[in-house]
Amino acid sequence: MASNLRIHSIIQESIVDGPGIRMTVFTQGCPHHCPGCHNPQTHDFYGGQLIDVSSVFNQYKENPLLRGITFSGGEPFAQPEALFELGQMVKSVGGTVITYTGYLYEDLLEMGKSNPAILSLLSVSDWLIDGPYVEELRSLELEYRGSSNQRILLKKGDSYEFTERK
Repeated sequence: MASNLRIHSIIQESIVDGPGIRMTVFTQGCPHHCPGCHNPQTHDFYGGQLIDVSSVFNQYKENPLLRGITFSGGEPFAQPEALFELGQMVKSVGGTVITYTGYLYEDLLEMGKSNPAILSLLSVSDWLIDGPYVEELRSLELEYRGSSNQRILLKKGDSYEFTERK
């Protein structure tokens, strides 16, 4: 049985949220409220709309040009169960998963001790782009990130271990 996901919006084809053409799901709800956030409309946990994970996957499958899916926000780790389910579906048809988060990877590992769904979402993420947006560190020169403190972490092996992309 598919889960529901609270989203702000879906971009059917994006070239700025990871390599290749990707579907980007902007989740609704964010605890970080980073000053200068480029998606402040996604902060309200009661905003947006509920959508069935399988309907998002069906949209994904309709486009043979997609290389993968990107989870952005809002804060994807506020809804790890539903995004894990969607990530598994995308991977089952050969797609990749990129997950943005305002948390640091190390903090997610700690949070995963009390909420294993966080570790599940990490396990299906091929890339993790972590760290809060810091307006003073904003740069238009950065690939796939808004501020220089944010890291691009690549999956290492079959677990939820990541290494920083150079």
